[in-house]
Amino acid sequence: MIDFRMRPSPCKLVFSAILLTALYHPTDAQDQPRQTRPRIEPRRDQHYTIPLIDLAGETHRQIIVEKTPGQYLGHTTTVLMPDGKTLFCTYPLGHGGPAAVLKQSRDGGLSWSERLRVPENWSTATNCPSIHRVVDPHGVERLIIMEGNGAMRQSVSVDHGQTWTPFQPNGLTCTVAPNTLVPLSGNRYLAHFAREDGDAQHIQIFQSVTEDGGVTWQPQRLIVDVNGVAPDEPGTFLSPDGTRIVSLLRENRRRANSLYIYSDNEGKTWSVPQELPAALTGDRHMPRYARDGRLVVTFRDMAGESPTHGDWVAWVGSHEDLFKGTEGQYRVRLMKNHHDFDCAYAGLELLPDNTFVATTYGHWTKGEKPYIVSVRFTLEEIDQRTVMLTPNP
Repeated sequence: MIDFRMRPSPCKLVFSAILLTALYHPTDAQDQPRQTRPRIEPRRDQHYTIPLIDLAGETHRQIIVEKTPGQYLGHTTTVLMPDGKTLFCTYPLGHGGPAAVLKQSRDGGLSWSERLRVPENWSTATNCPSIHRVVDPHGVERLIIMEGNGAMRQSVSVDHGQTWTPFQPNGLTCTVAPNTLVPLSGNRYLAHFAREDGDAQHIQIFQSVTEDGGVTWQPQRLIVDVNGVAPDEPGTFLSPDGTRIVSLLRENRRRANSLYIYSDNEGKTWSVPQELPAALTGDRHMPRYARDGRLVVTFRDMAGESPTHGDWVAWVGSHEDLFKGTEGQYRVRLMKNHHDFDCAYAGLELLPDNTFVATTYGHWTKGEKPYIVSVRFTLEEIDQRTVMLTPNP
């Protein structure tokens, strides 16, 4: 087991009425597939009716994090530090990889540093690095960047991102590393991540828990293994009262809308996957609550009948919308993507002044390689526009 105790250094799916509400546990063994996988059939409409607000042409909202001619800059995640203004952003130099690079903003994302100095073996990162902040039971803060396609690896900083360990295996395996970590009782954290079983049409969701701030991880446990759909890339968050864990899931076969699962016992058991409304259908969901309690989720739009299909969007609604099956309040197009799908693995942070800073890659300029952009918005200003809008026809 790798020790990351680094010291600071100078350097409505058809299922059955019973199964839809039952919690299930795919396996008692750590990593063994089910003998019989339940089959999920899509039934929800791929059209949505809530208003769409388009911010894509509002360049005053857009901050370029990095744009390098001829260089593909890829899938981003971000973390906001406790001071409310320091941000870190990590991303690969290609589609998922290779390499991982890191930038810092000290002013809430209005400006960004050059690439920071990182260990040499960050150049060997293979897929979609993701950054997280955790605090262990002793109050030690760690920043952790996880990556991998096969053996998952992580790099750790205990000096607020100034120095980092080289990437080292953490004992888990994945196709895509977790893009969210969820706090549990006792200063523990839960990670959800996806792994292909043979091909991209059979994808399993696993979880692991750390009890020591990411120093070690429990053996991974299979929690979703189904037929008919391919749940992928969970974006995990807590209900407003902290009692329920929810994961929003990409549907990689493109047969159904996106999916969700939930747990009311800190991940011991999970619901069967259920289908989300078309308004929440997309890839790589990144959820964040506004201070008024509303839920904001950014993702790549993959709804079958959406006018912004393939673009970078955000959904605004409530936690309750997921469980009532309602569409939410409205959608926002953040950027127009000049590609059928390749964009929008995003970070999403909320600043003290209620500004959301959403950051990701995409084909933002026709004919050019993808580059990294932040878009800034508040719900209050978007709310004012909805008064003049009619629902999406």
